[in-house]
Amino acid sequence: MQSPLFISQQLLRLLGTRMFCHHQDRVPRQGAVVVVSNHRSFMDAPLLMAAIDRPIRFACHHYMGQVPLMRDFVTRLGCFPLDTPDQRQQSFFHQAINLLQAHQIVGLFPEGAEPMIQPTCPSEMGEFQRGFAHLALRAPVQDLAILPVAIASSTETTSSAVPLQLLSLFDPSEPLFQQSGWHPMVVYQRVNVLIGHPIWLTSAQRSSYQGKQARSVVADLKAQCQSEISDLLRYGQ
Repeated sequence: MQSPLFISQQLLRLLGTRMFCHHQDRVPRQGAVVVVSNHRSFMDAPLLMAAIDRPIRFACHHYMGQVPLMRDFVTRLGCFPLDTPDQRQQSFFHQAINLLQAHQIVGLFPEGAEPMIQPTCPSEMGEFQRGFAHLALRAPVQDLAILPVAIASSTETTSSAVPLQLLSLFDPSEPLFQQSGWHPMVVYQRVNVLIGHPIWLTSAQRSSYQGKQARSVVADLKAQCQSEISDLLRYGQ
């Protein structure tokens, strides 16, 4: 069976995407890593995998595990679709921590699903959710790094992929699928992938992840990653 890394590389070739990767020397070559990135296209997961040149296990939206052809594609890429909202948090942490304990890379898109549904400019980025910071601090793994990465598209096309309300048949729990219109499909022709400085979790941060201090250390990690990716995006345009 072909590896997720090989599939990602072949997909980029098939689509004719020209990728320019910056600062690859910053990628930890071994050990557990949480990769966080901005997110506008179905191409983001394979693009990051090809740029980092290591297999990445991406958490993806629940509906991607429900639509037959899409489920096959994301599974072959090594993604793990999130559960329904009532079980999502517990299932996500369980799966992701197991992967990190096996010294794998877990990929997360902290903006959530909205940028995939509501088209945005390549230089725009939404507010990050905090799940990736909680994951990194909870995982009982030594020498764990958070790696911020920016995807800065310079040339792309956008087409209509599927009616949003059709997707609600597969995932009625997603409010974004209750609106009219189409799910956009963004395809990059030329794109810069800019890798930030790895943030190595310290024992002091882990010790602070309790009680009233927990909120502060999570907020600091979120702000640090979002700020670095925002700066890289501006540089990559």
